[in-house]
Amino acid sequence: MTIALSAPSTDLFDSWAATVAEFGGVHIDGAGLDLGASPDRETCAAFVAKAQLYGRPGAALPEGHVPCDYFWITDEGEVVGFIAFRRELNEGLRRVGGHIGYSVRPSRRRQGIARTALGLVLDRARTEGYDRVMITCDDDNAGSFRTIEGAGGVLQDTIDAADAGHERLRRYWIEL
Repeated sequence: MTIALSAPSTDLFDSWAATVAEFGGVHIDGAGLDLGASPDRETCAAFVAKAQLYGRPGAALPEGHVPCDYFWITDEGEVVGFIAFRRELNEGLRRVGGHIGYSVRPSRRRQGIARTALGLVLDRARTEGYDRVMITCDDDNAGSFRTIEGAGGVLQDTIDAADAGHERLRRYWIEL
């Protein structure tokens, strides 16, 4: 297994589409897609353009959005997940989203992919001068909170976030 962070590209359409389809229309953390997005070429191309825009310093973004580096987690060129590094926290992200969001394709979970990808993003954040980052997960997502804690995450609190689609949400800080 060779896990890497890849820039979104239509060259990876087939494995991106298969990965998105495997989630079955639910929200995909870190993917930057709208709920129920169709895994077709048009959606892929639009997302690639979005990723380029959000990653460009000084870009004019929609109201309430922050600069973000989107990556596709790949294993030997196949998309196996998604991870996003939000460069700033607005009020909403400070409450429920944090700096980093990620998801691993259901058939590839429990293989250390999230741990490796999170480590790669944390290395980038450290190199770019961040002192600490916030990351959140659902309170009942043991795989995710173990990944976060394994990366040095310290629990700030657990909140009721039903208004944002989460029953209970854990909020962590990772010191870099």
